[in-house]
Amino acid sequence: MENFNINSKSINENKIFVSKPMLELNNIEVIYDFVSLAIKGVSLSVPEGSMVALLGGNGAGKSTTLKSISGLLKAERGEVTRGDILFMGQSIKQMPAQERVRLGIAHVLEGRRVFEHLTPEENLIAASAVKGSLTQMKLNIERVYSYFPRLYERRTAESGYLSGGEQQMLAIGRALMTQPKLLMLDEPSLGLAPFLVVEIFNIISRINKEEKLTVLLVEQNALAALDIVSEGYLIENGKMVMHDSSIAMKNNPDIKEFYLGGSAGRDFHKIKHYSRRKRWLT
Repeated sequence: MENFNINSKSINENKIFVSKPMLELNNIEVIYDFVSLAIKGVSLSVPEGSMVALLGGNGAGKSTTLKSISGLLKAERGEVTRGDILFMGQSIKQMPAQERVRLGIAHVLEGRRVFEHLTPEENLIAASAVKGSLTQMKLNIERVYSYFPRLYERRTAESGYLSGGEQQMLAIGRALMTQPKLLMLDEPSLGLAPFLVVEIFNIISRINKEEKLTVLLVEQNALAALDIVSEGYLIENGKMVMHDSSIAMKNNPDIKEFYLGGSAGRDFHKIKHYSRRKRWLT
């Protein structure tokens, strides 16, 4: 297992971040095609200015949880059928996705989705159409380039010819162009070499620290994620089964065994020790 030495000691404390919540999910359920129950009674809280990880394996419900927040479920014939979603104290459960963006929610989807026929700079300009003036757009582009100087170097190339890491940087940069209050990242490490994961996670940590931007990070790479967040949630089979500080989760023997290197293919729910540990959220 690669040892991720990410410089984030200042945010990795042995306490759960204490602040007023920017985002709250209260016992939500999501159904696809009026039949398939994808997530069941999920609750979580993301404090303002914090970085929080949502961990879990393939099909656990991580991406569905993010889409319920950003409003992208409808495009996939999904619906929040129970519970509520609060952003800065306001219910957004019935709000269209574009209105959620205007409120300050940015969702970087899995798979580094960018306009491949456009240059990185044209991608950033396209994203800026959501809000802001021409002057603000130029300032935002400079800001993105300050975090991702490699994008500046490749600003005139077609985005389809960028490397996977550069495309991920561009996807995050596009989200920053909307001047978000909450940045949600879905598997930003997927398919990237370990050194690129370290670089991108360090930049995310820097953005959080310098701009107090709230981050909700969905990851299968638990080791890298827990190195930069203050707390984490674990979702399994559409249910939230654990919530603790990042330090406590890294030291938890079950998290170590199943997510930090070992026991591939074994089932959490068959282990009594794990069942005694899991903590349902209310």
